[in-house]
Amino acid sequence: MLNHFLTFAIFLIIGIEIRDGLAHAKAAILPSLAALGGMVFPALIFLLIAQEKSAWAVVMPTDVALAIGALSLLGSRVNPAVKLFLMTLAVADDLFSLIAIGIFYRSDLDISSAFYTIGAALIGSLLPYRTTILKYLAPLMTFAIIPIYIWINLFSVIDLSTFGSKTSLAIVLARVIGKVLGITLVTALLVRVTQLRLPAQLDIKEVAGIGLLSGMGMTVSLVIADITVTDPTIHSEIRSGLFLAALISALLGVLWLRRFPASL
Repeated sequence: MLNHFLTFAIFLIIGIEIRDGLAHAKAAILPSLAALGGMVFPALIFLLIAQEKSAWAVVMPTDVALAIGALSLLGSRVNPAVKLFLMTLAVADDLFSLIAIGIFYRSDLDISSAFYTIGAALIGSLLPYRTTILKYLAPLMTFAIIPIYIWINLFSVIDLSTFGSKTSLAIVLARVIGKVLGITLVTALLVRVTQLRLPAQLDIKEVAGIGLLSGMGMTVSLVIADITVTDPTIHSEIRSGLFLAALISALLGVLWLRRFPASL
């Protein structure tokens, strides 16, 4: 029951964030397209390596709370443009992940799981006073809901013996390498061949740092794993892979971005 409540709360807030992001559609075009690159590349890498092909979507979502939390370790060195691009990208990532769940996994969704995921996001997008709700719920999401959810679904049941499995390795490579390649290459290509431009305060090297941090993904990925995987061994391997990928992505992202001081 608690797990269902937490899932509902997470997707409710995702729905609010997506609706707010759509209010600034023009500024969101570039990070949204970058998010697509950061979803396709990891999925392709996972499909090439992993034996359990049905779990390919677990490598796509970005956990905005975890990524922003890692970014906050830089303190005053954080470039505000980096944070904004990362948040916009992660919101678009959530939207595309919901679409992927609805299209590719609709046959695996029972009424309950559909309500706690897509239904909750739809409710969140329709709520009035979304900015006010988000103001109060966002800290609760970051410091309570997500940590409890991750503890229940990851840390309390993680099996150390699965860290070296093929599925775990596929997730780590897909998220750590695929995310940064997809986000950085798509952004660089779009800036070069279209009229889309990065904000004046943002450099393509910092976009690479954003790509590294985007390798952190647990909450939505764990929900996708619950929907798509029935084998408990594979499920355990997925948890291990997500955990390792998040740790590596956080470390690499913070170390990379600390080289670029905040713009004055």
